[in-house]
Parts: sequence; structure tokens; C-alpha cells
Amino acid sequence: MPRSDRLFRLLSALRRLPQPVTAARLAEETGVSPRTLYRDIEALRAGGALIDGAAGYGYTLTEDPALPPQMFTRLEVEALVLGLAEVRMAGDAALATAAEAALAKITATLPERVQRQAIHAVSQTYRSERRPPAPAHMGLIREACWEEEVLAITYADKDGVQTRRMIWPLSVVFLDRALMLLAWCCLRQGFRRFHLQQMTDITRTGESFRPRRVPLLRQFLAEIRGR
Repeated sequence: MPRSDRLFRLLSALRRLPQPVTAARLAEETGVSPRTLYRDIEALRAGGALIDGAAGYGYTLTEDPALPPQMFTRLEVEALVLGLAEVRMAGDAALATAAEAALAKITATLPERVQRQAIHAVSQTYRSERRPPAPAHMGLIREACWEEEVLAITYADKDGVQTRRMIWPLSVVFLDRALMLLAWCCLRQGFRRFHLQQMTDITRTGESFRPRRVPLLRQFLAEIRGR
């Protein structure tokens, strides 16, 4: 394999794999010996790539504007265009705008031939039945998930009975015809699924449950898949 191709594969692996990435994993991904891998790491560093780490500790890539843009295959371009089109159709206004901006940024970095593939993608998305518009508090909930901040909400169950609750928001799930929040309910002391349309009077409490969101979400999803 030409050295330039090998370095490109190494850079792609550093971008794609969970970091820090061990030298053994990188050597396996690129099909080279550990000695060659260490030389290639140094070659990328000499070329301007910001790569932290060392042998025995793993490597982490810090993106640098001086690096050439990522290249996508035609099928990867199709997947990106299709996925972002679905986000524009299903998300709230802020998420739809972000999807448009992301596609524009990605397309701008591609060579002209690949840009044409993105602009005139083969795959399209269309829904004859669209889910109800995302509620106005969608952005607030998303921000609370990111910041791992406790929310106070009023929730109406399927019978219309309302309760005031404190919840730990974990993740917003896009279903076919509804939006749902996965959360830990402090009132019920357990995992619960809340329909966003049935949530009102939502306020941020300023109380943090960091760093519990990721492990709780993993546990919740494991329980769902185990049923």
C-alpha cells in the first residue's frame, strides 16, 4: 500500500474510533506493524496533525484546520444526505437549521465531483404522515440533557391526570408519530418515558445530576432491549 494511502487510513481511523485509540488497534485498522504505526504517527505529526498520546497510553486526534478535509465515499455521502434530510423533516426548527448548516459545511469541504454527488443525491426521504410539530420546549429539554440538569415538569398521563415531577432528562427519542423523553423520575424513583407533548410548565432547577446521564442512559437502554 502506498505510504500516502496508509497515512490517510490512519488519519481516518483516528477520527472514527473511540479515543484514546491504542497503537495495537490502529495497527490492526491500517494493516501495519507496530513499528510502522509509530513511524506513521510521527509522520502525521510532522505534517501538522495534532495527535496527543504515546505508546502504551493510546492516541487522541485533535482536529487542525491545516489538515485536508475528510473524504467520503459515494455511499457515505448518500447516507449523510439522507440522514440530515430526515433531521430537517423530523426535528424542531433549531435542529432543522443545524442540519442544513451541517450539510452546507460538509459539502463545502468536498472536491467538486463529490459535491455534485451530495447535491444530486440518489436517495431521498419523504413522509406522507408527519408527526406533530416539535413543542416549543424542545430546545430547553435538549439543553438540560446536555448540561445534565434536573427539570421540574408537570406531566399529564393518558387519563389526563397531572402530577408535578422532578426528572433527570437523559435522551430525546424520535418515534414515528411522537417525541419521547427518556428520564429518571425522582417521584417514582425509576426510569420513565415521557411524551413531550404531555409535558408542560417545564423549568430548569439549576440542580445538576452530573455525571450520571451516560451510565443511566446505558442502563435504561439495556433494560429496554432486554424486554
